[in-house]
Amino acid sequence: MTRTFAITFDYLCPFARNANEHVLDALAGGADWNVEFLPYSLAQGHIEEGDPDVWDRDDPYDVSGVLAFAAGLTVRDHWPEHFADAHRELFAARHDRGEDITDRAVVRAALDRAGLDADAVLEIVDDGEPLTTLHKEHERGVRDHEVWGVPTFIAGDRAVFVRLMNRPDGDGELARETIERVLDLVVGFPELHEFKQTDLPV
Repeated sequence: MTRTFAITFDYLCPFARNANEHVLDALAGGADWNVEFLPYSLAQGHIEEGDPDVWDRDDPYDVSGVLAFAAGLTVRDHWPEHFADAHRELFAARHDRGEDITDRAVVRAALDRAGLDADAVLEIVDDGEPLTTLHKEHERGVRDHEVWGVPTFIAGDRAVFVRLMNRPDGDGELARETIERVLDLVVGFPELHEFKQTDLPV
């Protein structure tokens, strides 16, 4: 049976990178899933009371993570066949390359590495459409599922924040098994509210 679920992301978060890579590698390996990749802005989630929302700032793309969000969402919605590569490269720019993803040149280079026409993507970014998408989808996650962080897995009426410590490194079977375990807990064990390791594995 086809699994249907959503996973939240913010390119700022290393745990979001881990979980999203597992999903991407599993899909590349043939996992029979219907997945929605949903943005949740950590910057918006941590604004101080009285401060304007991220998307209402004079220059929202100066806010950490927002420019990368806009690029990723543009690719997801306009060039979905390239989304997996762009998603990986935007995470990699932040976490593997240690680059500043508020820098337009960094985002452009990530799009180039993903095989995209960066000018075409950034033209849509500059039009503001993906910023509106970020606003709507972030608020939908908060309103409908009380999402407060990344990565959150959403299946049916359940939403669960999950941290995976490892990366799949291209192993599609490992990735599939890992995400299937997570989903089994999300949809099959609603009585489990919290399960957190007290120390980090060595």
